[in-house]
Amino acid sequence: MQRIAIMEYLMDNPIHPSADDIYTALSPSMPTLSKTTVYNTLKLFSEQGAALMLTIDEKNTNFDADTSVHSHFLCRRCGHIYDLKCPEAIKQVENVDMDGHQVSEVHYYYKGICKNCLSKDKETRID
Repeated sequence: MQRIAIMEYLMDNPIHPSADDIYTALSPSMPTLSKTTVYNTLKLFSEQGAALMLTIDEKNTNFDADTSVHSHFLCRRCGHIYDLKCPEAIKQVENVDMDGHQVSEVHYYYKGICKNCLSKDKETRID
């Protein structure tokens, strides 16, 4: 029951939540839920390929129910993580021989200032 609730939260909230975010959201309606259960469930989902574990943020590990090949962008100002499409050439790198190494997954992370924060800067700037 708890695993289903955690997966449903991930799928219904594509905001790349941390384990703490998920625990905070679900614990009021699930008093028996523990942080350990949330962490262990997310780890299991990641190991089984049901969710992506993102290490884009140095402070938090975030999770994504979208397991398709795509990139992530972290805004250094607001902290929001955005999904970005990958060019087809990047998607194919997993099938390329990497000097004898077998690649099982690739992560593409971008960091900067998101368009929303940039537009707020333009609105508050006096020319």
